[in-house]
Amino acid sequence: MNDVDVILTVNAGSSSLRLHLVRADDTDQVVAEHVLERLPGRSEAIKALTTLVRCSGIVTVKAVGHRLVHGGPWLRRATIVDHHALTAAHAAASLAPIHVPPALHLIDAAQELLPYVPQVLCPDTAFHAGLPEVAYTYALPLTWRVNYGVRRYGFHGLSYAWATRRAAALLDRPVERLHLLLAHLGGGCSVCAVRGGRSVDTSMGFTPLEGVVMTKRSGSIDPGMLMWLLERSELNVADVREALYHRSGLLALSAGRSSDTRELVRAAREGDSAASLALAVFARSVRGALASAATSLDRVDALVFTGEIGWDQPEVREDVCAGLGVLGIRGGLRGNRSDDGPVSPPGVPIPVLVVRSREELQIAHDTWSALRSEAENSMAGRPL
Repeated sequence: MNDVDVILTVNAGSSSLRLHLVRADDTDQVVAEHVLERLPGRSEAIKALTTLVRCSGIVTVKAVGHRLVHGGPWLRRATIVDHHALTAAHAAASLAPIHVPPALHLIDAAQELLPYVPQVLCPDTAFHAGLPEVAYTYALPLTWRVNYGVRRYGFHGLSYAWATRRAAALLDRPVERLHLLLAHLGGGCSVCAVRGGRSVDTSMGFTPLEGVVMTKRSGSIDPGMLMWLLERSELNVADVREALYHRSGLLALSAGRSSDTRELVRAAREGDSAASLALAVFARSVRGALASAATSLDRVDALVFTGEIGWDQPEVREDVCAGLGVLGIRGGLRGNRSDDGPVSPPGVPIPVLVVRSREELQIAHDTWSALRSEAENSMAGRPL
C-alpha cells in the first residue's frame, strides 16, 4: 500500500471496541479494522491501536475520531478535543454511565499513542441537537429543566445520520425532500423521525434507557413503579440501575435464555413460549414507537431499518412491519440482503429499506468536517 492519509475512528460501546482506519479523502473506504468483543484496559487499548496503525501498511493518521454516546447540553456537534471539550465530556458521563467512561478512557490511550494528532469527539446526541422544543421538552417542573438540563437528547445519531444519507441515495431523492422513519435496532434500540435531513422526533431521551425494549435494557417503564420498589423493597438505587441496564429487555422477557434475537427466533420456532413472548413484546414496542414518531412527519416516504438486528434479522423486521398497516406499511418482506436496499416488494407506496450501520464512516465524515471548520475559522480570523 502506498502512503495513505487516514482517520482512525474509535467506537467504544458498553462492552466492545471497534477501531477502523478510514481514508481521509471522502471515499468512504475502510483501509483496516480491528474489533475487540470486550473493553480493553489502558495498556491493551494502546496495544490494539498500535497494532492497527502499524500493521495496516504505510498510513498516516491525520486525525482520530471518537464516538461519544452522550454530549449532554454542552457538546452539540463534532468538537476538537481540548480542555473545555474534555471537561464537558466528563460532565456528561453521569448521563450515560456505561458508555461515556470507556470512551474517555480510549481518548487518553489515543492521545498517549498519537500525541500530536488532533482528536475529535463525535457525539451521538449531535444529530438530535436541533429537535423542536415540543419534541425535547419533558412535562416536568421548570426548575428541573433549567437547573439540571432535563430534556430529551436522543441517541444513535451517528447511525441515523449515515442511514439518512444512504436512504436518500438509494431512493435517488434529495435528502432535503425526504420524510423518513428510521429504526436503529441493536444492543441499544431507538426510532427516529427525520424531515429534510433533520431529526424531529426520537424515542430515546435523557439517557440511553428510555424508549423501546432493548436487548438488556428495559426501555420506558412506569417511574411510579420504580419509586414503589425503592420504597417497599430491599432494592437500592444501584440495584435498580444495574437491573434496568443489564438484566432487563429481551434477556428478562425470555426468562434469562438470551438477549440475542437470533437465538430467540430459533427458540421460538422450537416452542419456547418465553422466547416467543420476548420477540412479540419487542416488535410491539418498536411498532408503537414508529407510529408515535410518524405523527411528527407530514408523510412517510420510507421506513429504514439499521443496527445489527435491523440489518440482519428478517423475522424481526417482518413482525414490526406486519403491524404497521395503519401507516400504510405492510409485511411480506424479503429476507436479508448482502448490500443496502429495499426489502419490500416492488411498487409499494412506502418502501422498507435496510441500511448497514456504518458509524465508522460517519465518525470519519464528522471528524474531517470539524477539522475543516476549525481551519476555515482560523483562516477567517487572520489579519490582512
